[in-house]
Amino acid sequence: MANTTTEAAGAVTEAVTEATGHAAEAAGHAAQSAGMPQLDFSTFGNQIFWLAVALVLIYLVLSRVALPRIGGILADRQGKITSDIAAAEELKQKAEAAEKAYNQALIDARTEAGKIVAEARAEIQKDLDKATAKADAEIAAKAAESAKRIEEIRAGAAENVAVVAKETAEAIVAAFGGRADAGAVDDAVASRLKG
Repeated sequence: MANTTTEAAGAVTEAVTEATGHAAEAAGHAAQSAGMPQLDFSTFGNQIFWLAVALVLIYLVLSRVALPRIGGILADRQGKITSDIAAAEELKQKAEAAEKAYNQALIDARTEAGKIVAEARAEIQKDLDKATAKADAEIAAKAAESAKRIEEIRAGAAENVAVVAKETAEAIVAAFGGRADAGAVDDAVASRLKG
C-alpha cells in the first residue's frame, strides 16, 4: 500500500512539473508577442495586403451597388421635386385664371345688376308718371265737378237766401201789423243781396 501511495505521489509530482513547463512556455510566448498585434513589424506586409484587398472590395461594392442606388434615389427625388414644382406652378396659373374669371364675372354681374336697376327705375318712373298723370286728371275732374257743385250750391243758396229773406221780411212786416207789398220786398231783398 505504501507503494501505491509513493507511486501516486510521483505521478502528481510529474504532472505538476509538466504543468509548470507548459506554463513557462506559454509565458515565453506571451513575452514575445506582448503589445498590439497591428504594431508587430513581422506582420506589416500581410496587413497591408489585406488592407488593399478590403479597400478594393469596399470600392467595388460602393461603386457597383450602393452609389448607383443612391444616385437613382437622388434622381427620383429630383424628378419628384421638379414635377411637384411644375404641378404647383400649373395650379398657381389655374388659380390666377380662376381669380381673373371670378373678378370678371363679378364685374359683369355688377354691370348687369346696374342695368337691371336702371331699367327697373325707368319702369317705375314711367308707371309713377302714368299714375301721377291719372291722379292729376282725376283730381282735376273732381275739382271741376266740385267747383260746379259749389257754384250750384251757391246759386241754390243765393236763391234760398232770397226766398228766406223775402219770407222773413214779409213776416216782420206782418208782425208789426202791416201788409207788405211783394214787389217792394223783392226789390229791397235784391238790392241788399247785390251789395
